[in-house]
This record gives sequence, C-alpha cells and structure tokens, in this order.
Amino acid sequence: MPLSDRSRGVAEAVARVRAVLEQRPGAGRHEDAPATATWQGGLAMRASHASGFALDTDMPAEIGGSGAGVSPGWLFRAGLASCAATAIALTAAAEGIELDRLEVTAESRSDTRGLLGMDGADGSPVPAGSDDLRLFVRIAAANASTERLLALVERCQRLAPVGAALREGRAISLSVAVGAQRNAA
Repeated sequence: MPLSDRSRGVAEAVARVRAVLEQRPGAGRHEDAPATATWQGGLAMRASHASGFALDTDMPAEIGGSGAGVSPGWLFRAGLASCAATAIALTAAAEGIELDRLEVTAESRSDTRGLLGMDGADGSPVPAGSDDLRLFVRIAAANASTERLLALVERCQRLAPVGAALREGRAISLSVAVGAQRNAA
C-alpha cells in the first residue's frame, strides 16, 4: 500500500536530512529555539517563541492564579506527549508505516507542597517536580503488524528528545540577570 501524500512528504524529508547528516554529521548539532516566559502579573506568564508564537500559562485559583491558562506542569506533559508522538510519526513515515491513529497521553502526579517549599512529615523537603510519569500510546496502522508497531513505539522512546532529556537527567545551567547585569549562579 503506497503512503499518503503527507506521509510520503515526511519520509522524503527524513531521507534528505539523513543523507546530509551522513555526509556532514556536525550539521546535526544546533542551538534549539529558545522559549522565553515573561511575567504578565500575578502568576500569569506568556511563553513565546522567536517566530512570534506565544501561549499563556497560569496557575489554578486555589494557589493564587486566575486559572485562565494551562499550568506550566501541563505544558511539560504536553511537550513530553507531543515529542513522543512526533518521534513515532516521523519514524513510522520513514519506515513506510501508514498510521491510521496515533495518540500519546502523558500523565504524572505532583505534590503542591514541593512548589511551595514545604517539608514532609519526616522534615525533608517535598520534591517540587512531577513523579510517576506515564505515557500511554494508542497506535494503529493497517500496513503494520502489532509486533512491528510495539517495536516502533519502544524504539522511538529512546529517540524523543524531551523524554530522553528526562531519562538521562540532563543538567540545567542557570544564569541570572539582576537589572541589566547578567550573573552566573
């Protein structure tokens, strides 16, 4: 079964990029587009991309926000889910798999006490980050067996950059500017 125009376009783009990177591996290393969050007042933030795309975040009213936007934690889960789905779709197209359905849901648990800098009953700080991260993938393709789709999803979890950064525990460096001065922390 031939690939749809959309899947064929992805497969052709992947083949072109792979050919370039095989000849010039260093061309694969690049700066990612920065994401800038700007305070809008209260707990509202505007996250913006250099292209001009922006979206607003806010915290729930129970913690002092207006609840008018999604929380930064939701954006984290959205990034994790969409990155995993993108890796699957990209690899599927490159391998000639015509997806009929792909849905990735990212779930986690959090403890608000961590965000507020509170200690647990044992006196130790409550972690601020999400834990119990879970990804649920729903996938279907008429031209691929169940086994092939399972293998595709498993392999792509190593390829998705957001999930890989989490699994590999990438360090985050911090620089701080007070006023007009930038200081390394």
